[in-house]
Amino acid sequence: MELNVRLDKIEARVLGVLIEKALCTPEYYPLSLAAVTAAANQRTNRDPVMDLEEPEVLQALESLAKKFLVRRLWPSNSRVEKFAHNGKDAFGLEAGPLAVLAELLLRGAQTPGELRTHVSRMVAVPSLDALHAMIQPLLDRGLAQRLPPLPGSRAERYAHTLSSEKQSAEVHAQQEEDSAVTLRAQLEQLELRLARAERQITRLAQAVGMSLEALAQAGREPSEEDEPR
Repeated sequence: MELNVRLDKIEARVLGVLIEKALCTPEYYPLSLAAVTAAANQRTNRDPVMDLEEPEVLQALESLAKKFLVRRLWPSNSRVEKFAHNGKDAFGLEAGPLAVLAELLLRGAQTPGELRTHVSRMVAVPSLDALHAMIQPLLDRGLAQRLPPLPGSRAERYAHTLSSEKQSAEVHAQQEEDSAVTLRAQLEQLELRLARAERQITRLAQAVGMSLEALAQAGREPSEEDEPR
């Protein structure tokens, strides 16, 4: 079952923050607008780092609420409005897959090794097999996708699919990297063929007792300057 949810980059950051804080610091959850803004602008565990203002974050929260991904609360012991995510119900995910989704929302595409390290802040991930079991529900629901390894790496990566703009940029970057690798391989093949051709010409010149310059001159078509006047 695939879910057709599309978020802009601020909505993705805010949703990731709410899931992360619910798992990491439940004693301070749900979050006020000020707390969501501060968490969205953290300098650690975020890529890219953002510098958002409260009106931008509030707009994102309101948009997420309309998409039934966030709910507004007025706790009895609080004088300010607070916000909580609806990830479990909206996506049908348990804590482990939700933690993986939060990491992808907060940091972007990552390898299994990176995900295991980062997700362990929120839930226990005893092994890579356990991590893959957490990723699978995201793949099944169309919330994540596999990306091929970067050049020089053998590790596949995973990225969320909730932000079409982000994924388009990711796929475009991957296509550019793949094209660059292909071009380098073609250039290396051309260099090998040129070197082989040069060796063959050198052997031919030696066989007929001529220098390479003389052989090249002999094979050149006469020009107007060579014609007798």
